Formats: sequence, structure tokens, C-alpha cells
Amino acid sequence: MHKATRSFRIGVMPPSPCSYLPERQESVAVVLDAELHNMPSYDALIQSGFRRSGDNIYRPHCAECTACHSLRVDTAAFTPSKSQKRQLNQLNRLNIKIQDTLDDSWFELYERYINQRHQNGSMYPANKQDFLSFVQSGWQHSKYIHLFDENTLIAIAVTDVLDQGYSAIYSFFEPDHPWSLGSLCVLAQIQSAKQQNIPWLYLGFQIDDCPAMRYKQKFTPNERFIAGEWKTSEQ
Repeated sequence: MHKATRSFRIGVMPPSPCSYLPERQESVAVVLDAELHNMPSYDALIQSGFRRSGDNIYRPHCAECTACHSLRVDTAAFTPSKSQKRQLNQLNRLNIKIQDTLDDSWFELYERYINQRHQNGSMYPANKQDFLSFVQSGWQHSKYIHLFDENTLIAIAVTDVLDQGYSAIYSFFEPDHPWSLGSLCVLAQIQSAKQQNIPWLYLGFQIDDCPAMRYKQKFTPNERFIAGEWKTSEQ
């Protein structure tokens, strides 16, 4: 039996300098059909390698490069490594709150994170409205996973909630904290998805040639979207 398919319109953006791989050009394909900008349609599109930024749904569409692969973690079968077991013990010592809104002190934490970790990035200097336009959407339901060390907010993971998966949109954290809070945010998302019987955590694009993006493949088992289908990653 063949899966039902439908066509839809995309717009391909002109090439621009790649954000992840120096000396390469990037281009993205953006879904144009307004009737697909809703939660059920996005649930299907994310299973075809698409992502969301604000209200826009997109995926890479580079003419000469296929370095970016959407990656998703099998939450039920997730098997922590030795270091991840240690991080899970750290996570258990934190107070985790999953909320529909951001904590009142979120921007102070975000600003410290951007100032210390991403001064050369496109989100510097930190701007409240730019961030909200990036992570929020008028049609998608998101959760904000807050990590507190006692009563101190130390990390937030912005997470889209879909029927067949969680999608990690963005995480930020206390830059001076001694723990690997970025990894703890991923583990908190996996843990929450597993508790809710959500089968997948979509972590965005895995780019093997970009050192800053390699951490995603450490969460196993996982699959990559390659040539139109999900394939189990080789570790």
C-alpha cells in the first residue's frame, strides 16, 4: 500500500554565506502554502525533514551541498552513554518545570548566554522581540522546559509539541554553570517525550563537518533524513 501524498508549493531562497560551514553557500526551501501552516500539517512535514522558524517552515535546499541531515532520537529506545548517565544524575538533582510561558527572568538568562557564547552569531546582541519572533508561532503549540538549580533558573529548552514528536527549537542556559547544560536540556526533552509516549525528539540538522553541531549524534539510537527517507545512523 502506498502512502497518500500531496503536492505543495515551496519558495527557494537565493544562496547566501553558510552559517555553519565557512566558504560554502546555503539556500533554503520555504513552504508557501498558507493552509499547511498548522499543527497537523507541520507534524507531517517535520517527518519529511522540515523545521520551523517563527511561522516559517523550511529545510535546506543547497545546490552543491548535502551536509545537513535532519536528525531524530528514538525516545523509547534511548540508551544513555556513560557520560549521559552521569548527566541524568545531575538532571535528577534539578527542579524541572514544563510551562506554557517563559519565566519572568528568561531574558536576563538569555542575554548572558548570548553575550558569552554567541558574540559572533546572528542573534547578537540579544533582542527580546527578535528571539520571540524566532521561537514562537501563531499556529504551533510550544512548551518551555525550565531547569532550576534550587530556586535559580539555569536553562530553558523551547520545545514544539507534536503528536508524533517533540521538536527542539532552541535552548539557552547559564554560561558559567559547571555542568553541560545544553546536553541536560536534550536529556530533559527526551525524558519528557518518553513519559508522554512521544516516539521522537527532532534535534534539527546534524552537520558532521561543523564541530558545534556534532553533539546531536551522541544521543542514540537516532535516525537521519537522507535522500527522502529516515535511515538509522551509523555510530
